[in-house]
Amino acid sequence: MTVESLTAHEGPAAAESGEATPAAALVVEIPEVAAWDEPAGLTARGTVVVLGGRGETPAVYARFGSRIAADAYRVRALGDAAVDTDAIRAAALALLADPELPAPKVLVGSDAGAALALELAAGEARVDALVIAGLPTSDAAPEDIAGRTACPGHQGVLARETTVDGRDRTLPAELLGITASAVAVPVLAVHGSDDPVSPVAAAIETIRQAPRAEAHEVAGGLHDILNDVSHRSVAATVVLFLERVRLSGTAAAIVRRVETGTES
Repeated sequence: MTVESLTAHEGPAAAESGEATPAAALVVEIPEVAAWDEPAGLTARGTVVVLGGRGETPAVYARFGSRIAADAYRVRALGDAAVDTDAIRAAALALLADPELPAPKVLVGSDAGAALALELAAGEARVDALVIAGLPTSDAAPEDIAGRTACPGHQGVLARETTVDGRDRTLPAELLGITASAVAVPVLAVHGSDDPVSPVAAAIETIRQAPRAEAHEVAGGLHDILNDVSHRSVAATVVLFLERVRLSGTAAAIVRRVETGTES
């Protein structure tokens, strides 16, 4: 994992006016942007930009990021989308606009990051697809780490990389009530069946409004579904979706199940 900084470019207004913009105004300071790149010798297949949930640092996504990168996708992870939403929004837009990062470009959001990803895709972001994990349906916060994940390894990561105040933060009002119907790109939603923070039925009802959405319920899954006990299966589901987006803008199926008549 490496850490990067982001530099914003002069906007149209500055260019048209001919006025020089102070250098300090051109830098978007994001304390942590974690990066995982494709293995040496392989051509990058696309870019995944991860937006974190409440209390999270980019390091929380080391397991997910390295696994996706192993399949030759470049992964960039940002932190808590709820603590400084404007800064995370600007950083995400900068990453999506970076010509050095290959297309297709896919936003992956968890918890608060899922809500922000929906907002960006419904608005100004140039993004090819979305992955929405643990979408909040209210401003409620997890009561404790055990409510976020049953994975012992990830519980240790959250204890190390997050604070109680950060994890307990209520969701900003601006990230509630995002209209998914305005999202035109393909959307993959993954949600735990036992999520105590965001009930699966309410989350799926919101996602269903997006015209090109598909939803997967993870049996026994809790709120941090990208890093819960079924993280391998969830990551595999994400990779299959990325491959479909890369092949076709409609995310058409590549591998199809054929009914044999012997399924129980």
